[in-house]
Amino acid sequence: MTVRLFLVRHGETHANVARQLDTAVPGLHLTEAGREQARELAAKLAAEDLGAIYVSDLLRAQQTAEPLAAALGVDAVVLPGLREIQAGDYEMSTEWGPFIDAVKRWRDDPEHAIPGGDSGIGFMSRYEAAIRRIAGDGHASAVAVSHGAAMRVWVAAATGLDPGFFDSRRLDNTLVVTMEGDPDAGWRLLAWGDEPITHE
Repeated sequence: MTVRLFLVRHGETHANVARQLDTAVPGLHLTEAGREQARELAAKLAAEDLGAIYVSDLLRAQQTAEPLAAALGVDAVVLPGLREIQAGDYEMSTEWGPFIDAVKRWRDDPEHAIPGGDSGIGFMSRYEAAIRRIAGDGHASAVAVSHGAAMRVWVAAATGLDPGFFDSRRLDNTLVVTMEGDPDAGWRLLAWGDEPITHE
């Protein structure tokens, strides 16, 4: 069954403001700006024919989904597999370089592991399992509130698009990445935020 998936990055957190790598459970709360972003997200998506809302097990994803869940009258389903890539030894660091370099290395060496954190294979396995669960629940469309690095890595792999496409695009808080497809037939990227994506 083809699913339209609205993959959303969470709202702003105190770690975002401090430029810290906050990936462990439960993670920091949304800022007041982040809560306003969540309310704006609800207003933006409430008109969509959404069958379900899924969130990671990090607090910020759940808080981001709360206004939309209230507007739709549904309970958000927690899927730990949607969690951010685990930074391990780099947790709460403000030096992002080693984390980003490790994640980019997965393009050629998916067995490589972030020290104390995820390997490429381990991350993709859990994230794919979460997406498969969403696609298998029988809804024509759904929202999944997740995390920036995780979204970039999974969308690049799922669509087969050049990773450079994603490196050059911002992924701001509550940006919506619109996908369509299913885990077996594959996924098509329809929009990156407000930017429609055309396919030759």
